[in-house]
Amino acid sequence: MRSLRTQLSMAFMLVVLITVSIISFFSNTLISSQFESYVAKTQAQRTEHIVSDLSLLYNSFTRSWNKDAVHTVGMDALEEGYIVKVYNHVGESIWDAGNHDMAECQHIMDDITNRMREYGRAGDFASHEYTLTQNEQKVGFASVSYFGPYFLTEGDFDFISSLNIMLMIVGVSSLLLSFMAGLILARRIARPVAKTAEIAGRIAAGNYDIQFEGGTRTKELLDLVSSVNHLSAALSKQETLRKRLTADVAHELRTPLATLGTHIEAMIDGVWDPTPERLKSCHEEIMRLGKMVMDLERLERAESDNLKLDKTPTDLLALTRSVCDNFAGELTTKNLRLNIDGTPAAALIDKDRISGVIGNLVSNAVKYTPEGGHIQISIQDTENETVFAIEDNGTGISENELPFIFERFYRADKSRNRNTGGSGIGLAIVKSVVSAHGGTVAARSEPNKGSRFVIILPK
Repeated sequence: MRSLRTQLSMAFMLVVLITVSIISFFSNTLISSQFESYVAKTQAQRTEHIVSDLSLLYNSFTRSWNKDAVHTVGMDALEEGYIVKVYNHVGESIWDAGNHDMAECQHIMDDITNRMREYGRAGDFASHEYTLTQNEQKVGFASVSYFGPYFLTEGDFDFISSLNIMLMIVGVSSLLLSFMAGLILARRIARPVAKTAEIAGRIAAGNYDIQFEGGTRTKELLDLVSSVNHLSAALSKQETLRKRLTADVAHELRTPLATLGTHIEAMIDGVWDPTPERLKSCHEEIMRLGKMVMDLERLERAESDNLKLDKTPTDLLALTRSVCDNFAGELTTKNLRLNIDGTPAAALIDKDRISGVIGNLVSNAVKYTPEGGHIQISIQDTENETVFAIEDNGTGISENELPFIFERFYRADKSRNRNTGGSGIGLAIVKSVVSAHGGTVAARSEPNKGSRFVIILPK
């Protein structure tokens, strides 16, 4: 298996290599095509110049040709690869490059033909006739033979070779630079990924306190690093809560079991008589254990992924008033004032489960609000959501305890007095049921100033 760094480097190099190759190929093809078009156009212009120069060598007054000048023009053209023949207006030969120097003509033709074929250019020599005119009068015609459709000189081929070498140098340089850039980029990407993988392995081994130190400027990698750090922190938190859960469950079971054990042992040893009062005390402890098991079952059902909700349109305001009626006795005993404000709010909810949620919150408010205090409940109905809020002026919750109150078996009351605190799963059930409805629950509190819980249920 190759490392991420190696794969990224190879992929980067491959992409650059393919890109440079494609660009070089098309650049070479385009430049060669344009250059060939330029050469062909230049040859056509050179031929026109030859014909124009020859036309000027006729003397219309004497009706004769300047043969020495024709010879000069023809020899200059021959050196450039053009074989010229000049005739007067009746077809008599004035000057013929072949008759003048057949060997030189053949040498030039062979040289051009071999050079073009050596470089893979097809073509052959062909003759082209042009009319020679002067003052719009025909004075003769010329036959110009050259390699068609175009031919290249040694200098032209040197230019093309230099161009190919330059493109090759650019390609190799680009490949080397891409290799270096790929190594640097792969290192910058692979290092945080490898470090994150190492941290994930250590987290899997149970080391939840480790965090990725050092940043990265790549957004996706920064998100990955942040996610792993958050995972580590969340698992560390869960591990702490698990240990606390174990300790709390053990504590909750220890007291009734110890009470039962001592009472039954005393009755077995004959120290106590099994009177109805003592049997009633044992029964109460057994009922307390049974209630704890029932609470655990309720929590398991509330947190189950297969939790099924029987949703029906329900007026949340009327439901709240109905639930609060069940606390009339406790409110009277503690001389608490309970106000319910709001307008009828139709919500699609599981009536029984939301009743339990409201009952839990009202029960906690009654339990932790001192005598003579007040509890305020408000219901708000908007286009997209229904908001339930309950606020009291009770004992409140400290800032460092607030983030954990919805965890199982977590209680801010460390004394675990059953007269002031339950099993510590009521708010966990509240959160699970509200989440199952697609809603949210949040709390705000200050010690000795009271608490405020807000539930938002989507329409």
